[in-house]
Amino acid sequence: MKRVAITGMGAVTPIGLTFPESWNALLEGRSGIAPITRFDASGLKWQHAGQLKGFKPEDHASKKDVLRYDPFALYALAAAQESLKDSGLDSNLDKQKLETAAMVLGSGRGGISTLEQAAIGNPTAFTMAGTTVSMAASLAGARLGLKGPVAGLSCACASGTAAIGTAFEMVRSGRVGIAFTGGAEAPICPLCIKGYGRAGALSKSGKVKPFATDRDGFVLGEGAALIVLEEMAHAKKRGARIYAELAGYGNTSDTGHPTQPDKDGEARAMREALEDAGITPDEVGLVMAHATGTPLGDQAEAEAIEEVFGKTSPPRRALKEFTGHMLAASGAFEAAVAARFIYDGNEIATEPDGGGTFSSLSNSFGFGGVNTALALKAAPDTI
Repeated sequence: MKRVAITGMGAVTPIGLTFPESWNALLEGRSGIAPITRFDASGLKWQHAGQLKGFKPEDHASKKDVLRYDPFALYALAAAQESLKDSGLDSNLDKQKLETAAMVLGSGRGGISTLEQAAIGNPTAFTMAGTTVSMAASLAGARLGLKGPVAGLSCACASGTAAIGTAFEMVRSGRVGIAFTGGAEAPICPLCIKGYGRAGALSKSGKVKPFATDRDGFVLGEGAALIVLEEMAHAKKRGARIYAELAGYGNTSDTGHPTQPDKDGEARAMREALEDAGITPDEVGLVMAHATGTPLGDQAEAEAIEEVFGKTSPPRRALKEFTGHMLAASGAFEAAVAARFIYDGNEIATEPDGGGTFSSLSNSFGFGGVNTALALKAAPDTI
């Protein structure tokens, strides 16, 4: 089995149009949640969202692509372009290796805003092709010149993390040497706001309050986040910057209610990821929590974390209070942030232990009882 390095990151989020912008906004505690401007939400009970600010698709795609593709695919393309540049794999030396790379992206809703508009008006000749869940991966892979495996995964809110886990297994098994992976969403449309709102998932206050006693739901967000996974030996050989090692993946399913979380299933996913990585719970310095701010969801996750780590669990970070719930993109962004914490040894998390290791767990859970978790640790040569 190959070891897997994270060597690149890219993101477009409500708090930044690049990963560094988004990272800095997190460190400064800046939120991207604001009243909805994408459409008239004045008649709705839920009037806030995490929307991209200043995103120009023409900066990343041709005029034809901008017309053809739903925003979620264009967001993915922008994040993919950034992740490629950040990884340094766009050099001539790695062109041949890059061509065989995989592109694996998750999306819970695909091109739903375009489909909503088509249902109101008339679909175009490209409506069905341009809105499929796999189209973000297809577009991003094609524009980066990748000729390896391509896949679009949909596992509700766990889609981004499931995509990363799938890509991780591709690289670890030796199927591919490089994989671009993450998630993309563009759900800020009346259908999604009304649908999630009437399901009781959205916050009427317009604030996401992870684990707070007065939490009342999440706020929808949009965006994309990608990371570059690379065979560790290849990354070291070319002198790549290694943010962290992706070392384990857990994926379990519940057998109960389709929208009510199960703490036991969540705990099993976390344990799977840690065992897969060869990491013990007491080695984990940070849990990147799913933490949507829903009453049932946060309670189940808190209980699952305690089940895995005991009463003295490691610090938890919750990002959706800043970005809103970007669905598939949230899991991918949270994994990237976890890797950046490891790389920086950031004091917001914890200091490495006496053995010189630092590890993190990143959780994502979705409708249908999908539980996923990623285990990350510092690469030995980067400590």
